[in-house]
Amino acid sequence: MPVGPIATRLCGAIAALAFSGAVACAQTYPDHPPKLVLAFGAGGTIDALARILADKVGERWKQSVVVENKPGGAGNIGAAAAAHSAPDGYTLHLGAQSLATNVTIVPAPNFDPVKDLEPVIFIGYAQDVLMVPKDSPYKTVADLVAAAKAKPGELNYASTGIGSSGHLATVLLSQLTGFKAEHVPYTSLGSATTDLMSGRLAFWMATLGGHLGNIKGGGVRALAVSGAERAKEIPDTPTFKELGIALVEPSTWFGVFVPKGTPQPVIAKINADMNAVLSEPALKERLSALGFSIVGGEPKAMADHLAADIAKWAKVASSPDFSVK
Repeated sequence: MPVGPIATRLCGAIAALAFSGAVACAQTYPDHPPKLVLAFGAGGTIDALARILADKVGERWKQSVVVENKPGGAGNIGAAAAAHSAPDGYTLHLGAQSLATNVTIVPAPNFDPVKDLEPVIFIGYAQDVLMVPKDSPYKTVADLVAAAKAKPGELNYASTGIGSSGHLATVLLSQLTGFKAEHVPYTSLGSATTDLMSGRLAFWMATLGGHLGNIKGGGVRALAVSGAERAKEIPDTPTFKELGIALVEPSTWFGVFVPKGTPQPVIAKINADMNAVLSEPALKERLSALGFSIVGGEPKAMADHLAADIAKWAKVASSPDFSVK
């Protein structure tokens, strides 16, 4: 049935009212404490980032930002919980690269990051570090690779779960250098750290920030870091690039998302305030000391990166020698 001029004007008026309501909502946002949902447990790099970010943006908003840890399902449980929350701006999700990798490797039946989440801001990257126990006979990456090639599948390595950044970075390293090792996924960072330090694990590729204390304290030895440049906190550790291994871009990234349908003026408000917080020199220095490289910018930067990362890991997973074991 054709839409008449009165109906057209009525639809326009309703749309205008809805938009003005969203703008008014953004102007008063937040008027009660928002929550920031993590898909991982307490104590790791993403947890540290979440609490620092929550404190700083909470100061700006004059509201407490409640950090809520929801680990499990390789990151799918927390992400889905956030995505299925009310789209009012009061549930934020600090997501990581698992949003991209899980699409191919550990898909969730009730959750799709592109369809169910709206990108807000690309927070940044964290460098990955390859570590061995302090008493390990492997002094260099070349030593470790040679041993793993000589004993295929005998050396074991930790991760925080199938599809986690450390797991997939290790898969890439194995593909690039031609070794095979036994994957041991952990649900507890503390247990994995204890097992690495005691020598029960041969090596571990993990985000740098959560392990600086043990590296500097001599509990573990760092062999190499990802990224275009050496980590400022451990300047004597070479990059994979320097060693001729194409693990240049850190696999670990972080961004803030909200449920699909959240009003665009609210998203713009959150984006602007988070960009302002991330540009503060003291905060940038604090995050840099934990191994983070800040990106920031408009929501589109996060959307574009998520799409590119989904395609990247789908390509990796299509390789004949790819395995998540």
